[in-house]
Amino acid sequence: ILPAIKALAKKVRVPISVDTYKPEVARQALDCGAVCVNDICGLRSPGMRKAVSRHKAGVVIMHMQGEPRTMQKNPHYVSLMDEVINFLSKAVAQATGAGIAREGIVIDPGLGFGKTLEHNLQLLNSLGELKVLGRPILAGCSRKSFIGKILGLEAKERVFGTVAACVLAARQGAKILRVHDVKEVRQALKVFDTITHN
Repeated sequence: ILPAIKALAKKVRVPISVDTYKPEVARQALDCGAVCVNDICGLRSPGMRKAVSRHKAGVVIMHMQGEPRTMQKNPHYVSLMDEVINFLSKAVAQATGAGIAREGIVIDPGLGFGKTLEHNLQLLNSLGELKVLGRPILAGCSRKSFIGKILGLEAKERVFGTVAACVLAARQGAKILRVHDVKEVRQALKVFDTITHN
């Protein structure tokens, strides 16, 4: 990814974010022009916190139960929202304690990461509860498997399901949406915003 980041950093004005939970990958990506790290492991690694802090970079802190290889093996919660909020609250505190600027932190409840279909639906319906953390909320529901389970469709056919989930996420307070189908979601959000602010 490093040559791509270097090339993009010279040609585009929008901030470049790198998805990784590996501190060394993050460090090199930030050296090459990325300005934000999206860490699916929620900054659990002290090395990742150090890399982000040293570069004065932004960070997306995501909740995930378990590890990437095992996260979908019978995920269980006693109280889903309480556990997600508690994890993210501690992660934000660790981040600021490591010198990462609070205003550069975005939180992500981790739709599809260590969650069943029911967990994902509850998260989307209760997304607004994350506002208690005082940081912008990112929702990454684009083409996720929970949409496929509802519709019985493969990933590339989940555009309309994605649009519906994204509009709901925005209504619940998400400030950033991570999507594949940018044009479609953008149009839907423009209509949604126009209607709700009329």
